Amino acid sequence: MRTLTFANNKGGVGKTTSALAVAHRLAELGNRVLFIDADPQANASTASGLPKDKPHLGTALVPVEEGGQAPALGDICYQLTPQFSMVRSAPIMAQHEKTFGNSADYHFFFRQQLEGLGKRFDYVILDTGPNLGPLTVAALVASDAVFIPLLPNLFGNEGMTALVDMVARLRRNFNPGLRIGGIFFTKYSPTYRKALHHQIARGIQNDPALQHLVMKQTIRENVALDEAQSMHQPVYDWAPASNGAADYRSLTDEILTRLQN
Repeated sequence: MRTLTFANNKGGVGKTTSALAVAHRLAELGNRVLFIDADPQANASTASGLPKDKPHLGTALVPVEEGGQAPALGDICYQLTPQFSMVRSAPIMAQHEKTFGNSADYHFFFRQQLEGLGKRFDYVILDTGPNLGPLTVAALVASDAVFIPLLPNLFGNEGMTALVDMVARLRRNFNPGLRIGGIFFTKYSPTYRKALHHQIARGIQNDPALQHLVMKQTIRENVALDEAQSMHQPVYDWAPASNGAADYRSLTDEILTRLQN
C-alpha cells in the first residue's frame, strides 16, 4: 500500500482538485483507493457528495470519553465504488484539530491507523488543509511521498517553500522514508500569456535544489473540473475528452513513474 499526500501551505492552488483527480484515476486503473479528506474545509467530501450523516474523520480525532471508544479509520470508510472509498471531513474538525494537536503522539495518528489497511487498499490519498497544522504533519509522517500543487505566483511559491522545509524536518525526526514526489504547476500552461507566472516557473525550474522535483505535466485551467465537482462526478466520467481529464491522466502516469524510481 502506498500512501500519498497532496499538500501546500497555501490555499487556492488546486490541491483538492488534484488529489481527487489523481485518486479517481488510480481507481480507474484498477487500484483499490482510500481517499482521506483531512481538510476541515471538507471540499473533497462535498464534491464527492458524501452523506453528511456518516461518521467523519473528526470522530476518530477527539479524545475518547470515559467508557467510550473512538472509531478507527477502517470503520468509517464510505465506499463509493468497488475501487474507491473515502473518509469524509466536516467543518467541526477545525475544532477537533486544536485538541488533536495537543496530544503528545499526534504525529503518528495516520501511520498507526493505516497499519492494518494494507490488505484492503493499494493506495491511500490524503488531502490536507492549506496549512502546516497537526493534521498535515500527521499525514506527512504517514506518507511515502508528498506531491505539491503550485500556482506559480508569489504566495504559492512561499507556501511551497515552507512545505519543503517542513518535509526536511519531518524526514529527520519522524519519517526517514518521506520524500517529495514532485511539484506540479496548476492553472498554468507554458502557452498562457502570464509573464509573471512564467518568470516564477522558470525560477523554480532553474533552482538546483528544486529542478529535479518539477514535473513535466502542468494542469491547465479548465471549467470541466469545476463542473464535475458540482455534479459529484469524477472528471473522467463528466467530461472524459476535456483538457482537465487529459492533464490529470498524464499527471497520474507521471506520478506512477516517479514512485517507481
